[in-house]
Amino acid sequence: MARPSEQTLDTLLRRYDDAGAPLSCEPVAEGLLNRGYQLATTRGRFFLKHYVAPDTADADTIARQHRVTLRLGAAGLPALPPVADTQGRTVAVLGGRCFALYPWVEGRHRNGAQLTAAQSRRLGALLGLVHTRLEQVQPPPAGKRHHASADPEQTYALIEELLSLARARRPPEAFDQLAEHRLLERRALLDVHAHRRPPDADEPVTGWVHGDFHPLNLIYHEDEPVAIVDWDRLGVAPRAEEAVRAAAIFFVQPAGALDLGKVRPYARAYRQAAGAAAEELAAAVHRVWWERLNDFWMLQWRYQQRDRRADPLFPAASALAVWWTREYEAVLSAFTE
Repeated sequence: MARPSEQTLDTLLRRYDDAGAPLSCEPVAEGLLNRGYQLATTRGRFFLKHYVAPDTADADTIARQHRVTLRLGAAGLPALPPVADTQGRTVAVLGGRCFALYPWVEGRHRNGAQLTAAQSRRLGALLGLVHTRLEQVQPPPAGKRHHASADPEQTYALIEELLSLARARRPPEAFDQLAEHRLLERRALLDVHAHRRPPDADEPVTGWVHGDFHPLNLIYHEDEPVAIVDWDRLGVAPRAEEAVRAAAIFFVQPAGALDLGKVRPYARAYRQAAGAAAEELAAAVHRVWWERLNDFWMLQWRYQQRDRRADPLFPAASALAVWWTREYEAVLSAFTE
């Protein structure tokens, strides 16, 4: 990851009263979309974010997200706000590139394997609180959201394209062989389960959501979450689907199974904190399961975009779709009872 130049850092830090002069700027390894750096200055440490993803690198959009995090922080959530410059701005545009400066938060990320059942319960309650607080600080969504479910015919065509690309690798790597196996396996599953496709619908149960709630966007200090970061995907969507997607990331095990012993207290706490009915979670489970059955974004990155950054996520994520299909009723029970 290329670091910002010394000139860029000097220009950036001069915008702030108490940021100091730059001493070092080291890339932060985590993250797939934008670029992050641990920036040390004569006044302390900061997190410097460089927005590069095309759908998030708009200054006005970023500023709106920043205003929301400020409101959430005032409402008692650990939503990390950016540092404002001398003009009160939180987005710095330098040479057409967007940057933001954040306080450095000491802590670490935790996945579901590192959480106890009690901590899993607190995680669900936190996400429920995120959704309810967003509802309070943001205007209500207008109208209904049209939700189109994945078309298996389009998925079949994508599978054929990805199979061709994976088989063309010479010599094939172990990843390519796994990709071929999973693609063939998924095609067979779709043949059996295509009739379970959720209907397209105008979805009435929507709200403001974080949009990317997963372990790398939550920082813990000791046992407690102290910062929710990366609000780039803030938007309007079915709230319960975010709760299910988050659980599928936090609690997936290396072999692809979900740790249902932790999903259950997480989901129960989420329902209580968000005021979500079991029926809302049940519909979300079905839609997210279908989404996972038809989703190949990690392989699209590798074979279509020649970007391998998501490769380490593929083995567990691809196995999860198969396990979830087999254990559908158990997963549904964990989220709704």
